[in-house]
Amino acid sequence: MIFLAEWWDLRDLGNAVGAFLEWLGDHGPDWLPYTASAVIGSITLLVFLVVSLLMVAWAERRLLGRIQARLGPNRVGPWGLLQSVADAIKMLTKEAITSANVDRWVFWLAPILVAVPALVVFAVLPFNEGMVLADLNVGVLFVVAIGSVTAIPIFMAGWSSNNKFSLLGAMREVAMLISYEIPQVLALLGVVIFTNTMRMSGIVGWQDDHNTWLIFLQPLAVLIYFIAGAVEINRTPTDIAEAESEIVAGYHTEYSGIKFGMFWVGEYFAGFAIAAIIATLYLGGWTLWGLEEWVPGWIIFLAKLYALFWFFIWMRGTLPRLRIDQLMGFAWKFLLPLALINIFFAGLEVLLWQENELAAEAVLPAFAIGNLVLAVGLIVAWARFLGRGRPQWRPTRARLVKELGAVVYGQEA
Repeated sequence: MIFLAEWWDLRDLGNAVGAFLEWLGDHGPDWLPYTASAVIGSITLLVFLVVSLLMVAWAERRLLGRIQARLGPNRVGPWGLLQSVADAIKMLTKEAITSANVDRWVFWLAPILVAVPALVVFAVLPFNEGMVLADLNVGVLFVVAIGSVTAIPIFMAGWSSNNKFSLLGAMREVAMLISYEIPQVLALLGVVIFTNTMRMSGIVGWQDDHNTWLIFLQPLAVLIYFIAGAVEINRTPTDIAEAESEIVAGYHTEYSGIKFGMFWVGEYFAGFAIAAIIATLYLGGWTLWGLEEWVPGWIIFLAKLYALFWFFIWMRGTLPRLRIDQLMGFAWKFLLPLALINIFFAGLEVLLWQENELAAEAVLPAFAIGNLVLAVGLIVAWARFLGRGRPQWRPTRARLVKELGAVVYGQEA
């Protein structure tokens, strides 16, 4: 069979699939290759995400254990490698309780809809040249549109639970998602301005052609997108919607068993999606300055994806949870103005580049240095403008100490 001859080439896993689809087209109806390609692509993405989930969940628990001076999972299997499998089996076998006063269909549908958008996003993300399920010419717009859908099932979960804590957690999450989607979209707009395309593979190709990564040309946009992505996937320190000390478990308080597991799976899938988008748009995707000629591009892409997700784990283990007012104010007062300023300078730089027909080898390094200086300067200047960088404005002691009867320096206030 033809496709067996191409199986050995690990640099492009699409070779074997392409040969197999070509064989189906020669020996079956015309619609069969299209249907088979969709089925193979969907199953492959699902298997990749599930395996990554089990692997990264174990690695996260081990890393958090090291950060907190403990071992982490180390009992089930060698080095605790089977702990994630055991937890998955336990979650699947636990009773899924549905309260009497919930809106049943909405309550059951919400966990499924939470996990689906993150899975669908991977359809437009290229793992290698030609290794993409749907290479849309509006890939960036597709990612933005799918990402905005998440707020709906989250509110469905909180409202249908008939629980005030669930409703409060859902309202918090929806407010945060809407607030942070704006600077997130503006951060992606800077990429589109530089590359003049919304096709994911086209953006990777632009970075490869100009021998640079957009993280150097858009450092402020990368930071904004990363922070907004952490809010979107509900990771510490931005997991306000499930602040256990305030509102039990947030919008999934009433969920148990596999239904609760779907929310957990959806958060990890969304985290992988955010990391994959950053790797594609800002870190060159499957390219690594010629190394892809020797190392399969999909391995380079996965290495970047997992390395970026490691930053989410690091944040969870080191940063304290923010208050809801701090998080909302940070989006509207800090990230949004910086995102708008970043777009203005990105457009100005591209205009100067095109109008003066400057050589990319000379202008791109200058833009990279200028944008890095601009990013640092804007962050410091805007923080000072908002009063966060002025030591004299910081409180030197806890407020309302005397009124609360607290103890200060070992003495009663």
